Amino acid sequence: MIAEDKAKGYIARRVAKEFKDGDVVNLGIGIPTLVANCLPPGIQIFLHSENGLLGMGPIPPEGYEHPNIRNAGSSSVSFLPGGAIFDSAVSFGLIRGGHLDATVLGALEVDEKGHLANWMVPGKMIPGMGGAMDLVTGAKRVIVAMTHVNKNGSPKIVKTCLLPLTSIRKVDLIVTEYAVFRVEDTGLVLIEYSEESSVEEIKGLTAAHFDIDPRLKTIER
Repeated sequence: MIAEDKAKGYIARRVAKEFKDGDVVNLGIGIPTLVANCLPPGIQIFLHSENGLLGMGPIPPEGYEHPNIRNAGSSSVSFLPGGAIFDSAVSFGLIRGGHLDATVLGALEVDEKGHLANWMVPGKMIPGMGGAMDLVTGAKRVIVAMTHVNKNGSPKIVKTCLLPLTSIRKVDLIVTEYAVFRVEDTGLVLIEYSEESSVEEIKGLTAAHFDIDPRLKTIER
């Protein structure tokens, strides 16, 4: 098994390869926030947080945090020149208006049809689903960034989600430390796998059916 800290870095670096110059990209809570530190040099990406931030930069080093500049997960963030802070109404206008090129979200479960469940944690009191429903519906592209299995070893990629769905819309891409899946109308397609793993191991860690792309390759670290 890949250690958790290393796995999160693997996932964030792979997701960061999905964007092009000028993209407006929402980063959700958890692993997605790490993507801000992994963007390739030479391109400008406008990072968005649903609580009203646009133009975020890398996570600030310890001691350089600003107490009032925080993302939706209440973590400290930095700003690039030209960054903006605005209210939630404007932020959700961007989301619901279709102005996000992509959103990167964590997940509790994703099923073999590409449906996402990421808002109700079993056994926890949840006031509501937050902005995830709007993000999955409004963004042009939805990327899931999550560890392949839970801490108890149970798969997160399942045949059918048992937790409440975030949206009826399917996600577009699933990135874990072991694999990258493209979501098509016919289901999941494995397009990349970790050189530290194998297709057979991924099958054992996945509770959903998936096809294998004939151009299957290893994930570039």
